[in-house]
Amino acid sequence: MEETIAGAAAAHIPQQRGQSLLETAVRYAEERHWDVFPGTWLEAVDGMQRCSCGDASCPAPGAHPTRPDWASQATGSATVVRRMWQKQPTASILLPTGRTFDALSVPESAGFLALARMERMELTLGPVTLAPDRRMHFFVLPGGAVKVPELVRKLGWSVPSLDLVALGEGAFVAAPPTRFGSRGAVQWACRPTPANRWLPDAEELISALAYACGRDR
Repeated sequence: MEETIAGAAAAHIPQQRGQSLLETAVRYAEERHWDVFPGTWLEAVDGMQRCSCGDASCPAPGAHPTRPDWASQATGSATVVRRMWQKQPTASILLPTGRTFDALSVPESAGFLALARMERMELTLGPVTLAPDRRMHFFVLPGGAVKVPELVRKLGWSVPSLDLVALGEGAFVAAPPTRFGSRGAVQWACRPTPANRWLPDAEELISALAYACGRDR
């Protein structure tokens, strides 16, 4: 079951409550043409939910890659996706950045502030996730991550002073309904819909995000 932010627009993905991780991963590949790959999963150990990686202090239990060459696993083929999740039905759903989208990651408090500002500015948003580690990820056109340092400097900010992380090639985000141990599931703050299939450029969102991160310091 996917958890969503109250008041968010109706989603096209996932289509219904109770949809399995396999079905959801296939829909991401089929309907959004996103590459996906399976990550770790949660296992019950002595009554506790532990990461399948075996690390009792795992910082992202059930929500990280299983191997160093994870990028080679990522695929947009629904057939291959279905085969991978049939092998491990409870594997987390991970999306590589730097392919069909990049992601701008900010603290949850700054993210909600930026969302309100973007709504007032009538900006067109792409999908936005909210993870249990209290970070939000704004999906933008691929190639956006490399632009961010210069865009932030042009706005008069020092990049290290803002908790704004640009995720491009070689990085990934966890997709709903992936769970982070007992902390809860990744949710959509702004769901994928036919209306936001065309993603914004990082330049369109960076002013609101940098302002919100600056306020959030």
